[in-house]
Amino acid sequence: MAFETNDAFAETFTETGKAAPPRYLGIRFDMSGRFLPTPGNTVVSHVVAGSPTQAALERVRQALIDLPHGDRFAYTPVSSYHMTIFQGTVEGRRQRGFWPEGVSADVPIEETTRFFLERLEGFPPAPPFRMKPAAVTPLGLVVTGATDEDERVLRRLRDDLTVPFGYRHPDHDSYRFHITLAYPKTWLPAGAEEAYLPALVRLTDSLIEELEMIELDAPAFCVFPDMTEFRPLKILAR
Repeated sequence: MAFETNDAFAETFTETGKAAPPRYLGIRFDMSGRFLPTPGNTVVSHVVAGSPTQAALERVRQALIDLPHGDRFAYTPVSSYHMTIFQGTVEGRRQRGFWPEGVSADVPIEETTRFFLERLEGFPPAPPFRMKPAAVTPLGLVVTGATDEDERVLRRLRDDLTVPFGYRHPDHDSYRFHITLAYPKTWLPAGAEEAYLPALVRLTDSLIEELEMIELDAPAFCVFPDMTEFRPLKILAR
């Protein structure tokens, strides 16, 4: 699924026209904001611990909490902040296009992790790239390559990773790079865009002025028990 932006805000984030709850409620988190077991694996670049980027995103997180109805979101811990490069397997998503070819759809997630580690042996080191902030949304930060070439480098890396992972997600080409700060527990009330959109513009402008680049660690293949911790198993950089 694409990372939601502020375009068509009411249709995306408010109760307008919706009969179902947010898609990850009861799967990744509960109504109290407690994160639930959702084991999986992934390739990410973590936000550098203790960096100005991490501090700035912590301030954005607090600003989102302080917005009207900010308690309608489940907020991920600052220590977990990362940019996903390539999505691995995750419990509850075992269908074609999200699962490696040639691996039975009923094997434990841990077995797919071992499979990927073996396939990543000898994988060419990931080239360096730089990212910059693009927009703050109620769910976090949209990021893009600092230059067109940085974006191309990262897109090529995603293409290359389809080989060891053995699949290509339906949104592979349109995937929007982002750093998740929150998930909706329940929809915002109708009309919330009147307060949110100006606040999000201010947060975006302030963050872009503060951070020329997003400070990220090298890409790493990680495992996670839920959405609060992403533990590196293999660094993919030079």
